[in-house]
Amino acid sequence: MSLLQLQALAGLPLLCLLAWACGGFRRGVRARVVVAGLGGQLLIAAALLHVPPLRAGFALVGNAVNALATATRAGTTLVFGYLGGGPLPYAELTPGGSFILFFQALPLVLLVGALSAVLYHWRVMPLVVDVLARGLRRLFGLSGACNLSVAANVFVGMVEAPLLIRPWLATLTRAELFVAMVAGLATISGNMLVVYATMIAPVVPDAAGQLLTASLVSAPGAILAALLMRPERETPQDTPAVEAPRIYDSTMDAIVRGTADGLQLLFGIMAALVVFVALVALLNGMLEPLGGLTLQQVVGWVFWPLAFAMGVPVEDCATVARSLGVKVVVNEFVSYLQLAASGGAGLAERSRIILTYALCGFTNFASVGIMVTGMAAMCPERRAEIIRLGLPSLVAASIACCMAGATVGVLTVP
Repeated sequence: MSLLQLQALAGLPLLCLLAWACGGFRRGVRARVVVAGLGGQLLIAAALLHVPPLRAGFALVGNAVNALATATRAGTTLVFGYLGGGPLPYAELTPGGSFILFFQALPLVLLVGALSAVLYHWRVMPLVVDVLARGLRRLFGLSGACNLSVAANVFVGMVEAPLLIRPWLATLTRAELFVAMVAGLATISGNMLVVYATMIAPVVPDAAGQLLTASLVSAPGAILAALLMRPERETPQDTPAVEAPRIYDSTMDAIVRGTADGLQLLFGIMAALVVFVALVALLNGMLEPLGGLTLQQVVGWVFWPLAFAMGVPVEDCATVARSLGVKVVVNEFVSYLQLAASGGAGLAERSRIILTYALCGFTNFASVGIMVTGMAAMCPERRAEIIRLGLPSLVAASIACCMAGATVGVLTVP
C-alpha cells in the first residue's frame, strides 16, 4: 500500500472523529454503527472498483449515459436548432464557444425524469431500493422507513425520497430524521448523475460508473456521519413492511408527469445557477478590496485538511479544497462544470477521481433550503425540528462526501 493510500486510510477515522466533534462529542455512539459504516463503504467501493464483472458494468453504465445524451441531442436539435447542438450556420471562431448549457446539457434532465418515472411505475426502482434498504437495516438496525428513505436517495432527490415515507415521517426518531436529511444531501439523484457524467466524461475515466459508486458508497457514510453527530438514544419503531407507494396511473401518466417534474427541476437548476453565481460574484466583489480574497478561497482553506485526509497529494490539496469550497458556497454543478472546463484543473488522475467522489452530493446551502422547505411541508408537526437540523445536516453530509473520497483514496493506487 502506497503512502497516499495510507494517508487516506488514516483519514477515515479522522473524518469520523471530526463528525463526532461537530456533534459535541455526544455519548451513545455504538461500535456497530462505526464498524458497519466504515466497512460498508470500503466493501461497496472495493466490489465495484475491483471485481471484474462489476467493473465491466461501468462500461455499460457509460454506454447508457452516452445513449441518453445522444437521444436528448436529437430532441434539442429539433426544438432549438443549432442552439441545441445542431449544425452551426456560422464558423465557430472559439473552440467550444457554441456550447450553451441550458439548451444542450440541461435538457437531459427531462428525458431522465421521464425514464425514472417509468422505471418507478414498472416497480423496477422500488425493487432495487428495497434490496438496498434491507441491507442497510441489517447493518445499522434502523427502522424500515428510515432505511427506505436512505436507499431511495441513491436514485432520487432529497425531497422525493422523504416523500416515499411521508406517512412515517412523524414516527421517526430524532436521530433517524437526521439520518434521512443527511442522506438526502450526501447523495445525488439519478437524473443529475447522468448530467454530471456527461459533463466530466472527458476528464474522469468511467465517469458514470464512478458517480454511481460514489452515491452508493455515500449511503452508509451518511448514516455513519449522522449517527456520530446525533447518536440514536430512542428505540426506532419497527416498520419492516414499508413499501414504496404507487404514484402513477399508467406508463403514459408516468412519462407525462415525469417530464413535468423534470421541467420543474430544469428551471430550478437554471434559476439557482443564475442567482447563486451572481450572489457569490457580489460577495467576492466586496471581499476582494479587503485583500484580494474570494469566498471560494476562504471556504477552500477550511477544506484543505479534509482534502489531505482523503489521500490527495499536498500539491493538489489547494485545488481540490477550492473545488469543494465552490460546491458548498454555490453547488456541485458549478464545481463539476469547472472541473470539465479546466480539463481536469491540472490534477493527477487519482486526485480527479477522489474529487469526483467528494463532489457527489447536494451539499450546499441552496439544497438545504429546498430540503427543509419540502420536508417541513410533508411533516408540519416537526417543522421546527427539521429547521434546527438543517445546517447540522449540511455539515454531516459534507463529511460523508469526504469519507467517500477517502474510501476511493484507499482503494486507488497512485
